[in-house]
Amino acid sequence: MSNYFYNMLPKEEFQRIPYLPTMGEFVNWFTREFAASPAISNQTDTITYEQLGQRVARRRAYIEGLGLPKGAHIGIFDRNSQDAIELFLAVTSAGYVAMNFPASLPEMAVIGSCMKFDIAALFVREEFMPLTAKLQGVKVCPAAAIGETEAPAATIDPESPAAIFFTGGTTGQPKGAVLSHRALMRGNYNAIFKPGHVIGVHRYIALLPLSHVFGLIAGTMGCFYTGNLIYTCEDMKATIGKLPMLKPTVLVIVPGICDILSGLVKMYGPQFLGGELRMIIAGAANVPPRLVDIFTKLGVEFCFGYGLTESANLTSANADAITHPTSIGKIYPGQETKLVDGELWIKGDNIFSGYYKDPERTAEALTPDGWLRTGDLCHFDEEGFLYITGRIKNLIVLSNGENISPESLEEPFYADPCVRDAMVKEDEFHGQNVIAVEILPFMPAFDGKPWEEVEAYMHALVARINEGLPTTHRIVKVTVRTEDFKRTGSMKVSRV
Repeated sequence: MSNYFYNMLPKEEFQRIPYLPTMGEFVNWFTREFAASPAISNQTDTITYEQLGQRVARRRAYIEGLGLPKGAHIGIFDRNSQDAIELFLAVTSAGYVAMNFPASLPEMAVIGSCMKFDIAALFVREEFMPLTAKLQGVKVCPAAAIGETEAPAATIDPESPAAIFFTGGTTGQPKGAVLSHRALMRGNYNAIFKPGHVIGVHRYIALLPLSHVFGLIAGTMGCFYTGNLIYTCEDMKATIGKLPMLKPTVLVIVPGICDILSGLVKMYGPQFLGGELRMIIAGAANVPPRLVDIFTKLGVEFCFGYGLTESANLTSANADAITHPTSIGKIYPGQETKLVDGELWIKGDNIFSGYYKDPERTAEALTPDGWLRTGDLCHFDEEGFLYITGRIKNLIVLSNGENISPESLEEPFYADPCVRDAMVKEDEFHGQNVIAVEILPFMPAFDGKPWEEVEAYMHALVARINEGLPTTHRIVKVTVRTEDFKRTGSMKVSRV
């Protein structure tokens, strides 16, 4: 156990939380351990952990009644509701393989996903039922379906598949990453590590999609592992508007939501956050140092880290954002790491089993002896803090044959409090291939100044950054954006 993570928790709390290798053991454990504590609230009604365990058992009974063989793939097509949470717990603890469908999937994508991932049954939110009308060979069930009796958790092999997650993966194209029970539970267990007391002291909100590994593991399963209360979120905009009433103590969110919250705080004052927010855990995209500064000044501890779907989300974490604002932290315990030509490789029981029915891309990501090639160029400092310097697939080949990472050129832009996002890429300028940058200003920093001043500031910033670069690395073409970038599902800037 790394002391970095061990020392985050009071010793008595750490000793109280065991690592459990299957979802069945996990559900049985938290049902007993936190029986009388509040578990889930739909923002009106609240159920305890004992009631949650009972409802999950009744969901298992309903699923068993479908007559599917153990290990069958069961989809969940819902928003971040209590139904969706209970179904994921029920499907996995009953010995089936769960797959959360993004709520934004259109009809043809639903049909295609069911075919590609061999979905045998699909639990569907009522409003999404019309999107499933053309499905064939799939048992379609209401997401609210629940049995009259209870069924026990199955005896499960920790190496058997627990869930499949949609992902772009380390090789760029959407696919399904298969996480075993052992891998999923290692990710869930890593999510307990936060500075200070963690058992029964926090209120979460399920703001991030359950179809995203960060939202499911860090935002939901980590909450259950520590006996805390989570509010469901079927409408993100409406739920954010209820922050003063819900009074969360911890938020697991992406940097884009942090930007939204900082703007709302500027408009309505710090009380908009509810007055009891102690911690933000941000991930899934680059975290600019200005966000650390903004929320630290509000008395909110800001933590962030690094992970991939293929590593059950949580690979490293940084609880020292003030002193190491550009690091993605230290490696969670239970993993081996090495740098191969600058690329981070990871090995451990949190690593995925492969991409479903995609042996070619699985072989690109996983070595025969189990190392995950992350595709991220990294380095460690003398204290063991990890830093990402770029993505292999994004490298720009200069005219002199040298490779340069666009992320390394973007870093000084993110360090500037007037920049919200920046993207460096290769582009054409006056008939020649050059290094270009698109900059999205952080407009609150300009406090209503005319656009001409915003553009002038950004061009001056580029000039200052260029002064510290070799001539071959300098940025030639500058675009100051008036509209947001195209973004991925996790609100990262899309390079496509």
